[in-house]
Amino acid sequence: MKRTRLMGIILACFSIALLPAFIEPVQAQQKEAPASGEDKVKSLEILYISRELDLTPEEAQKFWPVYKKYSEEVNTLISERRKKVKELKTQPRTDQLANEALDRELGYEKRMLDIKTRYKQEFLKVLPPRKVGNLYRAEREFRSMMIRQLKERRENRGFNGKGNKQH
Repeated sequence: MKRTRLMGIILACFSIALLPAFIEPVQAQQKEAPASGEDKVKSLEILYISRELDLTPEEAQKFWPVYKKYSEEVNTLISERRKKVKELKTQPRTDQLANEALDRELGYEKRMLDIKTRYKQEFLKVLPPRKVGNLYRAEREFRSMMIRQLKERRENRGFNGKGNKQH
């Protein structure tokens, strides 16, 4: 039932009328090129956050530019991490390399925490604490929903999650 409710929330998000200031940049971007899967997920995330935060027009006007900068920093850090992980997969496993990878991962976690801590202060300048807390909760919930949906799609296609067909 809970999963059905969350799916309903996602579908309901499509019917939410977004603020004109948000719609125009999205429409302009869509005219330039068809949306990729990543763009669609980002749009769904924005819709979900919009619904969960229930921003006033004044809050939205101040919040979305700050959130955009926050998202860019988070995504840059995630991209750096993915790139490094990909590079390390080509190298032989050694204790020294494993130790360096652990240090790098802890550094990544610290940098992510630093970004979130810094932006918490920025968000508090434009939103009440309750809504800032709802923002971080909504991000976690959305990520969990997306991961769950990906797993379900893989299972429905007959894959066991490792790219191998189940027999």
